[in-house]
Amino acid sequence: MDVAAIAKLSSSIAETGNRQEVQAALLKRALQIEGSTATQLIDAVKTVPSVQNLPSNLGNTINTTA
Repeated sequence: MDVAAIAKLSSSIAETGNRQEVQAALLKRALQIEGSTATQLIDAVKTVPSVQNLPSNLGNTINTTA
């Protein structure tokens, strides 16, 4: 058996494993950031004040003849 080929194969397998670990870590971090951003957006929508300066009858009827 060729010792150099075995060593090269071993190095290649190790590099592939390292790359996969790094990619998994990056994906996990991206998902955390996306979740945090989504939570912030949802919280921002909840805190929007309702419009209270409008007349009370506004939005109660729909004009279907127009």
